[in-house]
Amino acid sequence: MKTEILKLKKEKNAVILAHYYAPSDVQEIADYVGDSFYLAKIAKSIEADIIVFCGVRFMGESAKILNSNKKVLVPNLTADCPMAHMVAEGKIAEMRRQYDDLAVVCYINSTAELKCQSDVCVTSSNAVRIVKALENKNIFFIPDKNLGSFVAKQVPEKNIIINDGFCPVHAKITAEQIAKEKEKHPDALVLTHPECEKEVLDISDFIGSTAEIISYAGSAAEKEFIICTEEGVSCRLIGDNPDKKFFFPESCPCCTDMKLNSLKTVLDVLRNEANEITVDEEICRRAMLPLDKMLELAR
Repeated sequence: MKTEILKLKKEKNAVILAHYYAPSDVQEIADYVGDSFYLAKIAKSIEADIIVFCGVRFMGESAKILNSNKKVLVPNLTADCPMAHMVAEGKIAEMRRQYDDLAVVCYINSTAELKCQSDVCVTSSNAVRIVKALENKNIFFIPDKNLGSFVAKQVPEKNIIINDGFCPVHAKITAEQIAKEKEKHPDALVLTHPECEKEVLDISDFIGSTAEIISYAGSAAEKEFIICTEEGVSCRLIGDNPDKKFFFPESCPCCTDMKLNSLKTVLDVLRNEANEITVDEEICRRAMLPLDKMLELAR
């Protein structure tokens, strides 16, 4: 399958993007592997006729919005992110009526429709920096309450209103699970994604995006780490650091939607050019604005 994927990719001038949470064999055949921010930048800059995005649906939508002239395929159309939908209908309009000078800050883990209603998108790696850069005092942060709360703590000068969404995978990680791992590995540092609950963030040694966790683990002098994010990141962590040990909480956080990507589904969409992501032209135009603003402010 790998051989045929590489052959078809060359024939069709296609490029494969994979998120760190995709299965390891999919990461191995990808041209680019990264977190949401990295892949969003790559999606806008690559020279290809076809983009195969091995992630979840909102990632394929973002790639299409940034590349309206390219064909964007996803290995499985049912691979979705529950959090991406977790803003009640009418909530954004209600907040705009309630607060003057409001900026709606939308985590990139969201649907194209939510991006349309927002002023700027952010990722876990640039959210603090972008919120600080905004002129607005009032910020409605959607959809993730945990990342929103983390940003609020880092930017106390802003009035940050938190939405009630969350990532089910990260929410399963508890402080009790971390304590159990610390008992077994007392010297291990706790590296945590900001989508985790506050009780987990409070006992962490480092909080950052998936890419930042990988970077921190690689540069740290310590040899043992408890990783509080989706287990797919272990592929990169172990590959980059064969002399270090990585442990996951008892719940072994696994995104079943990300695991719907496989060599078979990648091969199928390349063969048939199936599962194409389409975004309404007007939605595409409106959603491009907060994505472009994110890339501009992040620079």
